[in-house]
Amino acid sequence: MVVASGVRIGWADVPEHVQARVESILGDRVVSAYSQRGGFSPGTADRVRTASGGRAFVKAVSPAQNERSVQLLRREALVAGALPAGIPAPRLLGWHDDGEWVALVLQDVEGRHPVTPWTAAELDAVLGTLRMLADGTTPCPMPELPAAAVSLGKDLSGWERLAADRPDDLDPWAAARLPELVALGAAGVAALAGDTVAHTDLRADNLLVGPDGAVTVVDWPWACVGPAWLDTAMLMVNVNLFGGHDVDALLTAYAVPLGADPAEVTALLAGMTGYFLDACRQPPPPGLPTVRAFQRAQGEATLRWLRTRLSS
Repeated sequence: MVVASGVRIGWADVPEHVQARVESILGDRVVSAYSQRGGFSPGTADRVRTASGGRAFVKAVSPAQNERSVQLLRREALVAGALPAGIPAPRLLGWHDDGEWVALVLQDVEGRHPVTPWTAAELDAVLGTLRMLADGTTPCPMPELPAAAVSLGKDLSGWERLAADRPDDLDPWAAARLPELVALGAAGVAALAGDTVAHTDLRADNLLVGPDGAVTVVDWPWACVGPAWLDTAMLMVNVNLFGGHDVDALLTAYAVPLGADPAEVTALLAGMTGYFLDACRQPPPPGLPTVRAFQRAQGEATLRWLRTRLSS
């Protein structure tokens, strides 16, 4: 199984003036840093310790690693700083932006990523957290967030691009149904109206399970405003990828009570499938050598799931 992984730099690769700014935010000298693996970023992801025993999580990147990652870290800083109290997310302690290097200093949350393939207990804990997150952010308390249809609309139109430039290796079932899939992708965008904060990039590597079983949602650059069920439905793509669970039954148990219409969920899944199968055709971005293989794996797994939903 291809995992989410960038070729990361570490704390020692961060320029001294950026390190000094991080230490100023912390009010103490950093004496150790432990790089964290996983996630699609070539920037730092370091758990740091200070001389007095303080802890923080530091993320830093520059255009030399990946220009897009710089933009995302700036956006994450704005979102993390605006998340209301009580949301299960790391608190932003401060951030640095000198026009080249961007660094976020976040609360260091003790925990680990959920086990994959997913266990029933951890999946239940995560889905319960998403329900709590939806309840706590409806109506949306962050007016600066974009609408989900605006944020995700281009991505979910992948079937249009696949139809205009059909790849030779496109699944025959999908190739024979391109007009239907294009229409479903458009319906998926239309289904994104809502007034709830949505993370929209939920995978195991963007979640932490604490020693007490509490779940924290991390990495928020893609946050937007959409339906209460959106994160729950999108997480099922990751669960389905690793297998071992009845994802349709989970949607019925967890997404439908949040207002999900099964037809709208199917349309969303169609749009996500088109996104993955279109995006995986592109060259890998700098510092992210595995992202296209991961997108292909997600696209193929979600296509099999979509085919089942459309035939039932």
